[in-house]
Amino acid sequence: MQSVLQRTLIVMPAFNEEASVGDVVREVFAKLPGANVLVVDDGSSDATTRVARDAGALVATLPFNLGVGGAMRTGFRFALDNGYSNVVQLDSDGQHDPASIPRLLDGLADADLVLGARFAGEGEYRVRGPRQWAMKVLALSLSRTAGTTLTDTTSGFRAAGPKAVTLFARHYPAEYLGDTIEALAIAARADCVIAQVPVSMRVRSAGVPSHHPIRATVYLLRACMALAFPLVRSTSSLRLETAPE
Repeated sequence: MQSVLQRTLIVMPAFNEEASVGDVVREVFAKLPGANVLVVDDGSSDATTRVARDAGALVATLPFNLGVGGAMRTGFRFALDNGYSNVVQLDSDGQHDPASIPRLLDGLADADLVLGARFAGEGEYRVRGPRQWAMKVLALSLSRTAGTTLTDTTSGFRAAGPKAVTLFARHYPAEYLGDTIEALAIAARADCVIAQVPVSMRVRSAGVPSHHPIRATVYLLRACMALAFPLVRSTSSLRLETAPE
């Protein structure tokens, strides 16, 4: 019988991450021997694909940049088509510690989607200003939707079980922030059980962060919009597609 790790695909979206992606892939293999890693090169103009392959990862190369959501949908479809039961999303910039992946997978025993929460008692990750306010409002709103307490709804470190993998292979949102916020709302409306476990964040080893302080106000407005769309969307089709046969 295959282990949980053998049934899991670790998906790493990567956009111009040649300076870090190889080290992250090698760290995954060092800490999780036998892991399955797919790097989705999201239209990079650098050597991300070559570096990832040289490190031993499978690579899916997109012809142009789709964003994290589009890259992750590619990963979910690959997982579904190739018989993987679970998908773990891992940043390719080194901020997520692969050693926390078993903790996320353990959470799938009782949930369909497990978030790695940065504000749940581990590590010293902090945000301030409008971005912090937005995160608190979103956490409160999505906690009510999911029926459980969530403290970090924008975390990109998460594990999806079979039900969520099937759902996200068809419906994972590609819009800005959709890969975190709207994905949670879609999962909750499809009756997926959502949970979180504490994780710590590290400083990115290379590249440019996706959120800049001067974009905090825009982040707040877009976050509210991203939450509003899925909450009014009809989800009867989502329940039908994920219901057991």
